[in-house]
Amino acid sequence: MKTTPPPAGRVLPLVVAAQFACTSLWFAGNAVLPGLLRDAHLAGTALSTVVSAVQFGFIVGTLVFSLLALADRMSPARLFLLCAIAGSLFNAGLLLPGQTTASVLALRFAVGFFLAGIYPVGMKIAADYFEGGLGKALGYLVGALVLGTAFPHLLRLLAAQGAWRGVVLATSGLALAGGLLLWWRVPDGPFRRAGSRLEPAAVWRVFRVRPFRAAALGYFGHMWELYTFWAFVPLWLWSYQVRHHEAGALGPGWSFAVIALGAPGCVAGGYLARRWGSRRTARAALAISGACCLLSPLQLLLPLPAFGVVMGIWGMAVAADSPQFSTLVAQNAPAAIKGTALTLVTCLGFALTIVSLQCFAVVLHKVEADFWFWLLAPGPLLGLWATRRKCADAPDFA
Repeated sequence: MKTTPPPAGRVLPLVVAAQFACTSLWFAGNAVLPGLLRDAHLAGTALSTVVSAVQFGFIVGTLVFSLLALADRMSPARLFLLCAIAGSLFNAGLLLPGQTTASVLALRFAVGFFLAGIYPVGMKIAADYFEGGLGKALGYLVGALVLGTAFPHLLRLLAAQGAWRGVVLATSGLALAGGLLLWWRVPDGPFRRAGSRLEPAAVWRVFRVRPFRAAALGYFGHMWELYTFWAFVPLWLWSYQVRHHEAGALGPGWSFAVIALGAPGCVAGGYLARRWGSRRTARAALAISGACCLLSPLQLLLPLPAFGVVMGIWGMAVAADSPQFSTLVAQNAPAAIKGTALTLVTCLGFALTIVSLQCFAVVLHKVEADFWFWLLAPGPLLGLWATRRKCADAPDFA
């Protein structure tokens, strides 16, 4: 490994490629589950339960990694590699014979746990290379992850034909290659400051810093909306289809497009942040998505072309603020625990998505479709309120 860090512009494509390759363990896993459960005679197992096991593992992993400050006490590239290897092995464990519901849940939980050393650590590595222009860098990074969210749609054809084992092998191999690529070609960044000792209390004290707390609350408001919107886009499209008697007009391709448009939204937001700053860019995206939430009853009245345009704008805006809030969190976290702070905020944000999803599931059966997405509006409103004042770039922390 080189002792002199390469230019940041050369590192960014490597980090994006490695991050996307490794997070394929997360997203592509959803595509193989129907075939796996069928062949293992576990058809009675709810798919949502298996998917939730990955989410829960990620939340537990990010909490453990935060308290141990692993991303700051050891080389982030080495941690990334170790987690990629472990995640690949547990993912490949699905190929073992004699699977039970418990073993499948345990394997998916383990994959989620080690993804905690991949997703936030990748952002930490980017932050160690970009003292300026971090918003643009994370725009590319999170954009790749948003595109990865739609990745199962591309793999589902293979999985449906009984080739789910090949998908498992391919994703494990891809993740392993991504971890090796980053470890081999991306040394520690020039702006990295290693943590000297384990201080779990310092992780929670960082929330006393007002600019950091504001950035974190903005991120939490964004997360309240994001994953629930993604989860229920297909049902929202179905509601429009039923109301307008557009049978077959809004198939899975529409869901893929609405979600995938978040990727160019993140990249465009990264470039916009160079002129506006991350805070203004994040607030603009949050205001647009919040307005879409509040005006959602009117969307169902629109003709199909206009409805498609509005959904495309919403799909871009709902994800575009994610890299900019991560930038604000990184910029306002103490340098010595930057990786830990990013990991902790990610942990709490993903935990909040579970609350949002469960609340939405309850509302789904009690109110008309016109008003479903009003439940998500408090998230953007919280984010706009929390970031109403300018965040400092580098707060002191002792």
